[in-house]
Amino acid sequence: MVTVVREDDRVIFEIRGLHKLWALKSRLEIPWSNIRGARKDASIVHGWKGLRAPGTHVPGLITAGTFHLAGRRIFWDVCDPDKTVVVDLDDEDYSQLVIEVGDPDGVIGLLTRGKPPTAS
Repeated sequence: MVTVVREDDRVIFEIRGLHKLWALKSRLEIPWSNIRGARKDASIVHGWKGLRAPGTHVPGLITAGTFHLAGRRIFWDVCDPDKTVVVDLDDEDYSQLVIEVGDPDGVIGLLTRGKPPTAS
């Protein structure tokens, strides 16, 4: 699971517990201006994630780490599809974060508050 906190012009994505081990990462810091949008999408968990490099994927249990799909680099940390938030990024190492959070609606509000709507 990931906790999300906004500190001034940066957003901190803190990977919690054993997920640090599975994702091979403990923290991501993204400038708020590079967050293009955020949305709930439980369906993204089903299907091909891409090539894992490095990370963990146990179907039906966990997807965590860095995955490469269609020329994009995507960070995953998800066990529960119902708590999945997809964060679209610009000008970052990752083009997308697919993360499990405790309060998806709260995190989406935090990440999109004050941003103009974008076309999906």
